Amino acid sequence: MTEHLNHFIEGASFEASDGRRINLVNPVTEQVYGSSAQGTTEDVDRAVAAAHRQLEGGAWSQLDGAQRGQLLSKLADLVERDTELLADMDANAIGRSPIEPRRMDLPNAIANLRAAAGWANQLEGRTIPTGGYFGTKTLSYTVREPVGVVGAIVPWNSPLMITVWKLAALLAAGCTVVIKPSEETPQSALHLAVLAQEAGFPDGVINVVTGYGNEVGRALCEHPLVAKISFTGSPEAGREIQRTAGVLFKRVALELGGKSPQIVFDNASFEDALRGCALGLFANQGQVCAAGSRILVHRSIADRFGAALADAAQAVNVGDPRQPGVQMGPVAKKAQFDRVNRYIQLGIDQGASLLAGGVSTPERGWFVRPTIFTNANNAMAIAQDEIFGPVGTLITFDSEEEAIALANDSSYGLAATVWTTDLVRAHRVAAAVKAGAVGINCWSPLDANLPWGGVKTSGIGREGGFAGAVAYTEEKVITVLLPS
Repeated sequence: MTEHLNHFIEGASFEASDGRRINLVNPVTEQVYGSSAQGTTEDVDRAVAAAHRQLEGGAWSQLDGAQRGQLLSKLADLVERDTELLADMDANAIGRSPIEPRRMDLPNAIANLRAAAGWANQLEGRTIPTGGYFGTKTLSYTVREPVGVVGAIVPWNSPLMITVWKLAALLAAGCTVVIKPSEETPQSALHLAVLAQEAGFPDGVINVVTGYGNEVGRALCEHPLVAKISFTGSPEAGREIQRTAGVLFKRVALELGGKSPQIVFDNASFEDALRGCALGLFANQGQVCAAGSRILVHRSIADRFGAALADAAQAVNVGDPRQPGVQMGPVAKKAQFDRVNRYIQLGIDQGASLLAGGVSTPERGWFVRPTIFTNANNAMAIAQDEIFGPVGTLITFDSEEEAIALANDSSYGLAATVWTTDLVRAHRVAAAVKAGAVGINCWSPLDANLPWGGVKTSGIGREGGFAGAVAYTEEKVITVLLPS
């Protein structure tokens, strides 16, 4: 069936202003299965104007936090009702096993909507004692107000979940939004907007403009009525967004990926660490911002651990994810397939040894074999650059101090994992590692109640948790003179 997808603006479907379309390509077959509207600056103007009207006297601006929370709860129920449909939309768009979004992405999205429903009525101000005003007493207090129209720019690897991370928090805060989904994966964002309309959100609160980043994304960053940009994607795109948005002093939240270390000490539970490292490497074909792709292993167990991890990689059944027994589908697009293979070849050229996998040459589809490198060092490109594919690099260490130094020897700082049964060491290492989230004997969990974000090149700001909702507000100070 051919999909014909359009923008969703102010509660209605619209073609691009100039009629252009973007082909949607199946990564399993490399065949075009549909198209979406290729957004223009005019389309963005229309969507932003709709979002701004709701903030300036529209029905949305009249709702209090409890009422916004009720709408978020209704939306959560509708997303739960359509779980299978939404999971299949995302899985089919990027060639992912449909089990993964059912088990991970959709439950997380629903939990975020329900948590945000509670936050909507908890964004409180505070009363602040002062020394008065020229000898006269004052009452000074603060209120939290929505930052304004938000431009939410979403990647293709976990489209619905990351859209909801942004959407739930900004709606709780009272903002409105124009969502720009990835051009490869617009389906679930558009369906989410329709569900919001069914839930009772006023038209214009949630708008979706499909298209390319260099046109739609740039127009959002440059638009004078967009107060904040929330972006998840590459550091290169994040730098450009910050430069563009900075001219107008827009608020920005940037989640820019990582090269996350998994530190395996010699006293770790071997089987738990093995399963955890494999999950951190191979979930969603390795197309995860927090993928634990640097495996730092104590030298005394490195050979055994490397061999076991290679066996785990070779046991992964790669193929059409719609077929029974298949555990890993293709990477999402041709450019990503070429990138992953280029890094695998670069790892070989720089002297690392293959324990499993290697350069992939499928007849059809963008399938990449799970790949494990050993005899690597932390200076190699495969250890420093975010590959965004099922590729792990095993690096040995001899001491706790060396493990910490290796973990921190990266421009990224999104997540990390520490595998050890020594809890004193675990807390000590977790404190020393420069990362936004550290898991001890687990892959850093994504939970609706926990803030998520990185340091260094991994970005600016936090999504999730109560901090995620607060980030979409501005604190206003009000002072009242109290003459005696």
